[in-house]
Amino acid sequence: MVSLILKAVTFFVLFAAIFESSLASILAVDYGSDWIKASLMKPGVPFDVLLNKDSKRKIQSSVAWKKDERLFGSDAANIASRFPQDSFSSLKYLQGAPFNSDIVTYFTSISTAQISETDRKTVALKQSDGTEWSTEELIAMQLSYVKKLAEDLAGESVHEVILTVPPYFSQLERDSIADAIEIAGLRTLALVNDGTAVAVNYAMTRTFSTTPEYHVIYDAGASSTRATVVSFAAAEDPKTKASYTQINVLGVGHDRNTGGTELDLRLRDILIDSFMSKHRRDIRKDRRAMAKLWKEAGRVKAILSANSDATSTVESVAFDIDFKTKVTRSEFEDACKDLHSRFARPIYDALANAELSLANISSVILTGGNSRTPMVQTAVKAAVGEDRIALNVNADESAVLGAALYGASLSRQFKTKDIRVTDVLIHDIQASYLASNPGTRTIHTTVLPAGSKHGARKTLTFKRKEDFSVILNYPNEVMSGFPREILEAKIVGIPEAIDNLTERGAVDPVIKATVVLSESGFVSVGDAIAHGEIKDDSITGKLKGLFGGGGDQVPLETDVDEGAPKDEKIEKDKKDKAKKPLGKDQNTIALEIEIVYNSQGPLSLVEKRAARERLRALDNMEMSRQLREEAHNTLEGYLYKLRDLLDDGPETPFMKCSQSSERQTLSNKLSETIAWLHDEGDTADTVQLWEKRSVLETLEKPIVHRYKEIESFPQALNNSQKWNWSTRLFLTQARENITADAIAGVPSKWTSQELDALEKALKEHESWLHDGVERQKRTKMNEDPAIETKDMQQRAKTLEQHLQRLVRRKVPKVKKTPAKPGDAEGSSSAEPTQAPGDSDRQPGHDEL
Repeated sequence: MVSLILKAVTFFVLFAAIFESSLASILAVDYGSDWIKASLMKPGVPFDVLLNKDSKRKIQSSVAWKKDERLFGSDAANIASRFPQDSFSSLKYLQGAPFNSDIVTYFTSISTAQISETDRKTVALKQSDGTEWSTEELIAMQLSYVKKLAEDLAGESVHEVILTVPPYFSQLERDSIADAIEIAGLRTLALVNDGTAVAVNYAMTRTFSTTPEYHVIYDAGASSTRATVVSFAAAEDPKTKASYTQINVLGVGHDRNTGGTELDLRLRDILIDSFMSKHRRDIRKDRRAMAKLWKEAGRVKAILSANSDATSTVESVAFDIDFKTKVTRSEFEDACKDLHSRFARPIYDALANAELSLANISSVILTGGNSRTPMVQTAVKAAVGEDRIALNVNADESAVLGAALYGASLSRQFKTKDIRVTDVLIHDIQASYLASNPGTRTIHTTVLPAGSKHGARKTLTFKRKEDFSVILNYPNEVMSGFPREILEAKIVGIPEAIDNLTERGAVDPVIKATVVLSESGFVSVGDAIAHGEIKDDSITGKLKGLFGGGGDQVPLETDVDEGAPKDEKIEKDKKDKAKKPLGKDQNTIALEIEIVYNSQGPLSLVEKRAARERLRALDNMEMSRQLREEAHNTLEGYLYKLRDLLDDGPETPFMKCSQSSERQTLSNKLSETIAWLHDEGDTADTVQLWEKRSVLETLEKPIVHRYKEIESFPQALNNSQKWNWSTRLFLTQARENITADAIAGVPSKWTSQELDALEKALKEHESWLHDGVERQKRTKMNEDPAIETKDMQQRAKTLEQHLQRLVRRKVPKVKKTPAKPGDAEGSSSAEPTQAPGDSDRQPGHDEL
């Protein structure tokens, strides 16, 4: 029983250690339309950006297929010109996007991929062989690739991820990326706005006073341009008195159509116009040509960021024509002149939303890859002044590093600088519902206005007796073609709840529904209750009412405007006084909420499970292909090795230890296998490849075994002889000790029978070894050994163990017999009795 308990405790401790270790790894991902940056937070792993397989600090946001081989990152982007319909990039534009929206039309202008409409009215991308993948599945593939890189670094599974998103992302877009995370086998720890993540990164190495500092995080990315006004201040926790840094997001501005991709598009149009003017041929419908020019536009843009002109050269761009032209920075900027005013517009919008002026701003922190473009920097400097421009964060990595630090603080697995963040919603959210009278108007109430803090809760109070629905939606269009409806919350079970409260004596029961804005920017209806104040006509109840003893009941709102929002962000101690737990509060009955999404809402559980199984099947197929290729390459290398062994000179160990018949058999089988590999190797499966190698290894193994035996025989023989000599020496000394102990009359450590048994074992071992060595002397090198080294080692070990059992035996203790009273000498005592008056004599001792 004790053994079982110990095993259970050991298993529990081991499981707890593994579970804690797995939770300690957090993956942070900055997913952009052009690049992916990732970081891993794990104890014992240096905090830095995650490197890809090429040791690069960022990964291109691309996934592609080269026939049956799936590629990621730069490998995928590099084959876009060869396989334009099988290479997929800039997928961030399609997250949650309806198929008929303007953003999808824009995507088709920058991508050579073929798109199709899904059953959910969203976008799927089609390979050249007709295989279709949803946007969520393709993004999940990229996240799985990053997950694998993180797991290789961590040495363990990674389950949690925190991912950056633009602050303007609607619920549809946030649902889409959350679905992709789940399909990839990860759990969403949080979604954090990218400007907020940069602010966390900025605050990590800086200290602030209690007076707020105001800064603008200007993020010029590939897909859009964002500006976030944040305040930094030192604060003190009122309970623990510990100091911390408080970051408040005050306002956000954005332009979803102005970014690095739009600049690439303008530059590609310059290259197209140059080609068409020179060669009088239209290449716009040539997918390969467009993919080549798109890649060239990105290269030329990078050159123009540091030079006044650049030469563009594309070999065989189309129609077997080698294209070459020169592009100047002034020509490029002239093509983008309508964008100049739009680069700075997000800053003004963010300041207006924050109700601050430029005079309040300490600096404008530039981040994002597009912030390096000269025309962007010129526009921002003209708007805010060059003295306010700050380049004190890493433009590429600040967002992902800030997200990692923010995720570490949420997980409670790491001890980091105490930074607390308050983010805001930038879109109004309203609740719509039918009035209580049937057939009347629909009521719209702005429940979460723009500027509401993440984590906010609002309560809507209704006078209803029947089930009804509350629809959460955007009063204004978030983006052209995007639906305004977020979700529909059906509140059911109202008639039964009202009847139960009425039977308990409740007066004018009402329905309360709580709208919650999560820290990741998701809005939902968290709970709904039926509530009514129950009158207590007893003396105790009247006394409570007289002296205000109704602290355990939720007070009924007397003037209730149907649908009027009530802020529910109350201190915890006030909440505890206001109501009891749900099951014990007789004034409250919980109601059931059924959430219904529109067709373009998040994926269902069945759809996500099917997508995950589909990706898992693809992973397994690729793993099988990888194992097959490994078996093929291993067999091919092994054949070359055998061929070299057979072709070597006669003095090599392989030739000396093999017979001519064996070499001939091996040579014939080798030639047969080489021919088979040439003819059928490309179609053979993994098992066949390993079987072919196994047959050859069976023929080679005896030869290799002889050579290894010849090498190891001297050492094995020396070891056996060493234990023979040690045993013989021990027997000689032990027999002498037995004789001496017998003369002294004391017991010995060993008996003669034990020594005889050891000597018998020694003689048998000596005889066996001598016979084997003599036979081995007569054995040729190309013959199997007469005595195996493993047998020599085993027999020597047996003799050693027999010897050690006797050597380690302890000396037996001498039994003492107590002296009889009156017996002066003591009949059998080994210690003499002390005579009276002889006090200065020392007592006797036993002799061994």
